[in-house]
Amino acid sequence: MLKVRVGRHKWKLGVLVASALLAGVWSLKGQATRPDTNAIFSPAHGSISEAISHFFGYRPEPVQPIAFPHNVHVQDVELACMDCHISAARGPQASIPDIRTCWNCHATTATDRAEIQKMKGYFDKGQDIPWQRVWGWVEESHVRFNHAPHILAKVDCATCHGDVAQMTVATREIQHTMEFCVTCHKEKGASNDCVTCHY
Repeated sequence: MLKVRVGRHKWKLGVLVASALLAGVWSLKGQATRPDTNAIFSPAHGSISEAISHFFGYRPEPVQPIAFPHNVHVQDVELACMDCHISAARGPQASIPDIRTCWNCHATTATDRAEIQKMKGYFDKGQDIPWQRVWGWVEESHVRFNHAPHILAKVDCATCHGDVAQMTVATREIQHTMEFCVTCHKEKGASNDCVTCHY
């Protein structure tokens, strides 16, 4: 009797997964063949594949437009995190400098390198570099992370972001799960009330 129930559940799960995959493929095909439509899957998702990705917590690794070497800027140039991410101590966002800030140094530094030539292209067009977000939460989690209280509490940037000083292009070495955050809050004696992070 138990084997029959397990078999039925596996079959249902298989149908659900197959349906989700087919829906995702269908959605992607529809986007490719109808690029001029503004149809959306739901108010929260542009497509079925996006909804499935959010449901399973899948986030692809971002591909940056310029291979920014954090290790060189931290170790050789001796910049601190907040030399570039200046608003982290003052509010929720850890801002990224605009193209003018980067170009102030690189107009005369390492100008022959390919990545600096890419930067010059953005500067010449008056465009900021379209950096891709590395960390963060999907909207459905309703997390409102605020950098400032963490900086004021002397939480080292590497606690949440990993050893960025050893990285070239920043990667998600640490996954920001609820367990990760709750464990740290317990260790630091910070509130674990739901509305501390979810509001």
